[in-house]
Amino acid sequence: MTHLTLSNVSKQYSGTTVVKDFDLDVKKGEFVSFLGPSGCGKTTTLRMIAGFEIPSAGRVTLDDVDITDKLPNQRNVGMVFQAYALFPNMTVAQNIGFGLRIRKESESAIKERVSEMLALINLEEKGNSYPFQLSGGQQQRVALARALANRPQVLLLDEPLSALDAKIRVSLRAEIRSIQKKLGITAIFVTHDQEEALSISDRIVVMYEGKIEQVGTPFEVYNFPNTRFVANFVGSLNTADAEVVDPVKGLLSMDGFHFESAEGTKDRKKGDKIKIAIRPERFGFASEQKKANVVDSTIENITFLGSVVRIQVKIGNTKFNMDTFNNPFLELPKIGAMEQVTCSREAVLVLDE
Repeated sequence: MTHLTLSNVSKQYSGTTVVKDFDLDVKKGEFVSFLGPSGCGKTTTLRMIAGFEIPSAGRVTLDDVDITDKLPNQRNVGMVFQAYALFPNMTVAQNIGFGLRIRKESESAIKERVSEMLALINLEEKGNSYPFQLSGGQQQRVALARALANRPQVLLLDEPLSALDAKIRVSLRAEIRSIQKKLGITAIFVTHDQEEALSISDRIVVMYEGKIEQVGTPFEVYNFPNTRFVANFVGSLNTADAEVVDPVKGLLSMDGFHFESAEGTKDRKKGDKIKIAIRPERFGFASEQKKANVVDSTIENITFLGSVVRIQVKIGNTKFNMDTFNNPFLELPKIGAMEQVTCSREAVLVLDE
């Protein structure tokens, strides 16, 4: 069931379009991430849902009610900001209950709801503390509790983890996802961190220059990117120029080497110049397991990345990265050695512009 709908939403500032023809249906209880580089329009889109910005065109509806022109306090959404935005002169409990007091709820109801929220974020003992007495992660959990205290229909999170260190980010994003699932609330999460979006989202909306490039599950966006931008932005990627040899069979030529692709060539003609992409983890050594594509290569470089070893190989005049899991008994080739590498037909993606 569609819960939140953005229909042809656009936003302009002084004649400059920052969001263009944004169309999205979000189901009730879904966790959707807006992913893209800085300046792509993701936060502006979030602010239009919140009511802090009014669309230049298009409509925003929540449970079939048009909220496009409503003020923020007239639409039942909760917002978590990057910079916490807690009141420094209020205790944790007072911060969480602030919105309820604005709504003039009874003190007994506020006290009960604040206790529920403190338990939800596992900070029961911090109710009388002030923000300066908390860590960054704890402050962000309080900001989350404050946004949830009013029982919003939609929870909006604007890069809420970007000010935290890496380990806290990982644990807190898992906690946010767990709370969202427990409450069954619809959530929109803005981030420029691809790992963050891939790890917690039901669906990802990849944005670039104010437009939607692709909408899909993390699995779909990573494994089947629709455009060159998505393929390059989400995950590591090898790209190369190639030429169509047989569009029916998916046969391609790159630097004189032949590759077969499972899809993407049927609408092409023989001789068409195209761009192909292969994820580093889709390569392997042919001595270990042969797949549809087997080509000769030269080992150019080997980089140890902890759990992953990245091997750079040269096929013709093009360099590709190949990732393999590290283990104590891994036997690596020597730099300069000739090795056959292999990948499946499905691993060779033909990219659209």
